[in-house]
Amino acid sequence: MTTTIGRYLSDDHGRCDELFVALEQLTAEGELSAAGKAFEAFRSALEHHFAQEEEVLFPTFEQASGSTHGPTQVMRYEHQQIRTLLATMGDALARGDAEETLGVADTLLILMQQHNAKEEQILYPMSDRLLPAATVVDRMTRLVAA
Repeated sequence: MTTTIGRYLSDDHGRCDELFVALEQLTAEGELSAAGKAFEAFRSALEHHFAQEEEVLFPTFEQASGSTHGPTQVMRYEHQQIRTLLATMGDALARGDAEETLGVADTLLILMQQHNAKEEQILYPMSDRLLPAATVVDRMTRLVAA
């Protein structure tokens, strides 16, 4: 049975969230070397998730809806905000600054929660109504992780 677009991507949000929690915990415990590895795993998972959306879902949604100025435009903008925070967080972690890393993590968590809620409550349901789930999920699944 094919999953919905919303279920597939929401499950991936959960996977990314688990990696983020591990990163925060290691940083809070002062395990900065392990936190650095956890950061790379989280960043890689998040970039793969973004690629699935930006390379497959968003263009497919825009073509079917006839609009590039709707929710996908907002989501792309927020992806850039998240990437900026990731860069700041990675720099702080590389310097061994656990306090700054955790401060950026707090901001990142709020942004990700708001972003994911918009996707899960607005964009994904619209996508499930508008697009062929099996085709879109198959195309997203084929993207190789970064």
